Amino acid sequence: MRKLVIGDIHSGLYALKQVMEKAQVSPEDHLIFLGDYVDGWSTAVETVNFLMELGESHKCTFIRGNHDELCREWLMKQEENPQWLAHGGAATRDSYLATDQKTWEIHIQFYKGLKNYYLDEDNRLYLHAGYTNLKGVDFEYFEQLFYWDRTLWELARALNPALKPTDEDFPKRLTHYREVYIGHTPLSKTDVATPRKGANVWNIDTGAAFKGSLTIMDVDTKEFWQSDPVHTFYPGERGRN
Repeated sequence: MRKLVIGDIHSGLYALKQVMEKAQVSPEDHLIFLGDYVDGWSTAVETVNFLMELGESHKCTFIRGNHDELCREWLMKQEENPQWLAHGGAATRDSYLATDQKTWEIHIQFYKGLKNYYLDEDNRLYLHAGYTNLKGVDFEYFEQLFYWDRTLWELARALNPALKPTDEDFPKRLTHYREVYIGHTPLSKTDVATPRKGANVWNIDTGAAFKGSLTIMDVDTKEFWQSDPVHTFYPGERGRN
């Protein structure tokens, strides 16, 4: 069984289907989605429908992203959030307005059921954004940080690559896990990017909401597959560009 981690989709359903074909995904694989399933391209509802169906036929772990939480709040309250609308939410709102109340209710339950993080049997941590507590995720004070924090990636990028987890200057919050897999911070907004590692943190967000590709990575072998640039599947749309 392969363990495959998938970066931020941002409603890029067509790209998701393509990259799954490239990776030859099968029901024997464990698929770990890092969140941000919506907000960007026009197929938000279709993307979530596909993911729910996939969860019935495959072993899937769905992590909560900040855009998923913003969408859930709008579905529940229907209060306009200008910041959300300006950052991909408008396309998601339009996608949901073309459906019925039953779809909204089913999707709200999907969003409520997302995990803030997942720790596998090999001590690899998966979450959307980051965490700040020096003792690790079990001690985090505010769960919103799991899908909003950017300091973890900033820290990992800034470290001297020669530092090892056993070194005195290695950040304590990174010593608890063999590896950490995140999305949230796009590696490029203007071109195709590949997954990047800082310390023991892997960023898999390769800019699918903008002009990048959607990425799937095998966490054991580090082999990865990428879709065509996601914007090419949605001619005439802006995404989050």
